[in-house]
Amino acid sequence: MRTRTTMAAITGVGLLALVATACGSTGGDSTSGESGSGKAAGTPAAATALPVESTARKATWTDQSTAHQLTLAPKRLARGTAAALDHVQLDEDLTGMVPYYLTVTYTNTGSAALAQPDPEANFTVTLADGTPGKATSLWNSNPLATATSSYLPENCDQAGPASVAPAATATVCQLVLLPKGHTPATVAYADDSGKTLLWKVGDGTGDDDRGRLLAAGTTADSTYQDVTTKSGTVPIRVTPKSVRAGSLNDLGDYDLSDTQKNLVPWYVTFEYRNAGTEKLLPSMDDGVGLRTAAGREVQPTPLFDLRAAEGQGIDQCRGSVPHTRLEPNSTLTLCTVHLLPAGDRPAMVSFTGEGKGAKTLMWHAR
Repeated sequence: MRTRTTMAAITGVGLLALVATACGSTGGDSTSGESGSGKAAGTPAAATALPVESTARKATWTDQSTAHQLTLAPKRLARGTAAALDHVQLDEDLTGMVPYYLTVTYTNTGSAALAQPDPEANFTVTLADGTPGKATSLWNSNPLATATSSYLPENCDQAGPASVAPAATATVCQLVLLPKGHTPATVAYADDSGKTLLWKVGDGTGDDDRGRLLAAGTTADSTYQDVTTKSGTVPIRVTPKSVRAGSLNDLGDYDLSDTQKNLVPWYVTFEYRNAGTEKLLPSMDDGVGLRTAAGREVQPTPLFDLRAAEGQGIDQCRGSVPHTRLEPNSTLTLCTVHLLPAGDRPAMVSFTGEGKGAKTLMWHAR
């Protein structure tokens, strides 16, 4: 069971607090922003609030084996500065990331009190390409500190409640680290019932990762190579044609696991043009990937038809696969099936080519 203490500074999974030093120590003024060097001794600038949806939704939070019913929503999302982490020793993979303070409210709509509740731990913040933030814990890095850290948003300098009575409401704060230079797109809650709840940050579009995230439907150049090619990689042109939700009934003839039977199929269709001089096997769909608005990486799901030795695809996700190989200057469409939790949706689709120098292309999913 997690022990909660006053939050006067920042640390968490992958972060080690310097116990003798509080993040809010007095000293020279620091306005280093996201590019904070980690050496400044002053008080970091106050966090900047971002617009975020705040519609309350029904949710489930599980304490050990007991499911509790809640309503919850983001209340505030604020972007801090890298200088706020100046007095915290970061793991190498977290160095240079920017702190976001996500304040959420939740109401206990069940009949039993919640003991040591932490539904805030199920929240995260994601970028437009589905990259999830690194959600961390908050606790006091200076046990002797009594002053509130003025740069922290309200509720982010204090512990969450030890218990929440039926019909009572709590407000708590979660720290999420994201790469600098980006605008988040979504706040997500991984519901303990298996579904996903989403709220938009601003207009929900985020940014294009400095041009790396292409607009939906944009054609881009790639390369492909298979066991039949003789002259190395073959240039191809790749175009995402559609990303759409299906129904689990579409997969009624396939052998699904119990977990898969609670998911929603999404169909991703790409068009491939052979821009080279050699024929290619029609297996480009092996390079398709997808990330969701809640930060999940979801690869294509292989489907095994119960009625035949080999699956022949489904009507809702069928492309113009040639009988043999893809001829030069010809096109084909291939469709892949990705199973997502209810409530989640694709944020980004990708294609990774084959052969030396092949890169990953990424597109907005809508």
